[in-house]
Amino acid sequence: MYAASSSVSAPPRPLRPHPPARGSARAAEAPLSGGGPYLAPARPAAAPLGAGRTRLVPASGPLSGRLDLSGPQGAQLRTAIASVHRICPEFQPVQVLRRSGRTVLMVGTAGRATAVAKCLLDHSPLWAERIRHEIAAYRSFVRHRPPVRAPRLIATDPDDCTLVIERVPGRVAALQRHPVEAPPRADIRAAVDAVRRLNAWRPPQEMFGRPLDYGRRIARFHELGLLTDRDMGDLQKLLHGMAHAHPSGPQLTWQFSHGDALLSNVLLSPAGPVLVDWEHAGWYLPGYDLATLWSVLGDAPLARRDISQLAQAPGPAARDAFLVNLMLVLTHEIRLCEMAVQRSLHEPAPGGAALAGAAPSGEEQRLLLRRLHDDCQMARRAVRAAVGTR
Repeated sequence: MYAASSSVSAPPRPLRPHPPARGSARAAEAPLSGGGPYLAPARPAAAPLGAGRTRLVPASGPLSGRLDLSGPQGAQLRTAIASVHRICPEFQPVQVLRRSGRTVLMVGTAGRATAVAKCLLDHSPLWAERIRHEIAAYRSFVRHRPPVRAPRLIATDPDDCTLVIERVPGRVAALQRHPVEAPPRADIRAAVDAVRRLNAWRPPQEMFGRPLDYGRRIARFHELGLLTDRDMGDLQKLLHGMAHAHPSGPQLTWQFSHGDALLSNVLLSPAGPVLVDWEHAGWYLPGYDLATLWSVLGDAPLARRDISQLAQAPGPAARDAFLVNLMLVLTHEIRLCEMAVQRSLHEPAPGGAALAGAAPSGEEQRLLLRRLHDDCQMARRAVRAAVGTR
């Protein structure tokens, strides 16, 4: 039998100094920065080796600042504020938390409560469908509360792709998609426990669909050259084996998952962990959220080992599902990282001192890409070993 405990557990990595982060255009770094709606910066600059760990800044400090409504971006912001006021007239914007080419996130007040408004700027079908999926998830949570806390829904407009939710007090488990320094073990444990409670939840089947078409995703990555012919064949064999399990054996059931269980989407509040950004929520093969957490914890080998053992403990079917998820998640991360590296080459960051909260530099992205390729090789060997046991 294939040994699950050592299949995808990374060996400890020696400490190495990281180059200082350089400021760069946010658009060039967007795919690798945190995606939580409560984030303004990406992360603080890495501390020198030997220095104490820099604690994460609370994500919900006092509201301050002003809105810049001048220029073309100001016109976009005025349009977004008007969309919010149509569904929540009492919302008073105070500060822009994050703005990209697709969405803008604003924090403000709604009556006596503090709220966050999310508005879509790019109304292309893909992004409109994503935010409508997130709106549908928050609406579903009104009647069927998940076992982990999610922000309370205040107002929505699916046609205009506008969402207003409560602003939860707390700090983000990690300010970056791939933390340069591993978060405290207690924070990782809290995130893993929240994900496991969510995965054990069984909401009504009709509430959510299956966001990921596994066969199509595998074929797409193979077409892009991210998966080899053997990779594609091995993953299809594991999928076929799970779909045609022996009647006497345990049947593999689909698992409700957050779909984007990054540490940057986990708020550590005084009342417990809170999950945000539900635009990918739905039914996946078991272990998808744990595979996502595994992929971003490159500097936490012990946490990776624990996650691997938790995901594969139920048996061979769960092991195969986790490995398929892990290969797809890592391949997706490699694709995002390669795109960011290419942008950093064509749009070099300006010189100057590193700023707190700066996005990863081009060199940091290249180091991350190398680590992701190493992780993918490790997962590839585990997949081939699992295929050999069938």
